[in-house]
Amino acid sequence: MLYPIAISAGDDKHAWGVEVPDVPGCFSAGENLEQAIIMAREAIESHFEILAETGTSIPLANDVNMHSANPRYANCIWALVEIG
Repeated sequence: MLYPIAISAGDDKHAWGVEVPDVPGCFSAGENLEQAIIMAREAIESHFEILAETGTSIPLANDVNMHSANPRYANCIWALVEIG
């Protein structure tokens, strides 16, 4: 399944931040765009392992267009991460 990730650009003093809108509480960061995407995949997989251990349902991914229309993510870069 492809999960949309919202990426906030970093700079010389800040890492690139990542939020996974369909997975509440799942965040990550990386030193550059590529690393941010890689770290997001690891964060999602780790989050899903915890959900599975606790018997909690894995959330389904929504369409990136739904999230990109949300003003909260207005300045974000979007990517899709395949999980599964």
